[in-house]
Amino acid sequence: MSEQAPRGMRLHIGIFGRRNVGKSSLLNAFTRQQVSIVSDTAGTTTDPVEKPMELLPLGPVVFIDTAGVDDEGALGELRVARTRKVLDRTDLGVIVACAADWGDFEEALLAELAGRNVPVVAVLNKVDLGGVDARIEAGLSARGVRVVHTVATQGQGILDLRAALLDVAPADFVDAPSILGDLVPPGEVAVLVVPIDKEAPKGRLILPQVQSIRDLLDHDAWCLVVKERELRAALSTLNRAPRLVVTDSQAFLKVAADTPQDVPMTSFSILFSRFKGDLATMVQGAMAVDGLKGGDKVLVAEACSHHPIGEDIGRVKIPRWLTQYVGGKLEFVHVQGHDFPEDLSPYRLVIHCGSCTQNRREMLNRILRCRRAGVPVTNYGLVIAYSLGIFERALSPFPAVLEQYRELASRQGNRE
Repeated sequence: MSEQAPRGMRLHIGIFGRRNVGKSSLLNAFTRQQVSIVSDTAGTTTDPVEKPMELLPLGPVVFIDTAGVDDEGALGELRVARTRKVLDRTDLGVIVACAADWGDFEEALLAELAGRNVPVVAVLNKVDLGGVDARIEAGLSARGVRVVHTVATQGQGILDLRAALLDVAPADFVDAPSILGDLVPPGEVAVLVVPIDKEAPKGRLILPQVQSIRDLLDHDAWCLVVKERELRAALSTLNRAPRLVVTDSQAFLKVAADTPQDVPMTSFSILFSRFKGDLATMVQGAMAVDGLKGGDKVLVAEACSHHPIGEDIGRVKIPRWLTQYVGGKLEFVHVQGHDFPEDLSPYRLVIHCGSCTQNRREMLNRILRCRRAGVPVTNYGLVIAYSLGIFERALSPFPAVLEQYRELASRQGNRE
């Protein structure tokens, strides 16, 4: 098991700017490593370069050095497209410019990040080669943008940049939401049901299970981990009922049958719908299943890029369950990793995984894009629970969301 924090749990710091302004030199100086290739030739950085590290006292971060957004030619357009994808997962932006060259291009970058509510640090690099325009700096400061002067190749200003990053880091990262901490009080028990199938990593648990265990320990709660066929026996040994049962979504029906009705039950995927995204929006998205009909196109998005084998949940099980529910053949399109269609209009529904390997910013951006396109979005656990007829049971740990669902379902006349 890796000793590093997963990338999805790290603050994503994107470094943007024109070609040859010193973005790679800045990253190398900050990390004290040769992370990115540095050259006097413009456009040396071709693809985003990621470097995870610990930025204390903030914690785990990942820096993303991008290609120049002013890159030219056909290959340059591909580089710029990949750079723009980084914007979707950037929690904190660093705009690098040569000291005397802040202009319309940098202002457009600043506006893009500001429109996404992403805090920004402006780095005026190469101050040894030219003076800083005091009016530009004053204008940035007046808008609340932190400005740092650097000579990246000499390591000058790096401590100031560090201080600026710590100061502007978003509060929702510093005060990160909990996966389970608000659902299972200290000293209470959560039972985690973990099937071991062909897709379970050999010798390891999958990431949502590991992160859930750690979150329970961080909040002084107790954790009992069992396989699905052992759940009933495990519950019978407890001298008091657990506060929560959490299952892999693939074992929903058996776990629902073996868990007493008065014990709240949900899935790891649904927990991550709340942790990484917007549970209420995705609950409403699951209800769009009732409007599907044969021939409709459904997008299935998976954050990680594993090679599917056997009864893969996204490629086999969910399509099978949805087809049975709808009663007609649906067209499923699959994407992985950071790939996500620019045009969502062909789809009647987007089904996303729990997004455990992506950061929350990227997941929220995807939800926003679906909302703008008028396409419902939900996630694996929610759509499975809905199609299997146990939706309310799976929402039992979240009474406010459950009540919202009941009200909406009652108005629409399609309550399960």
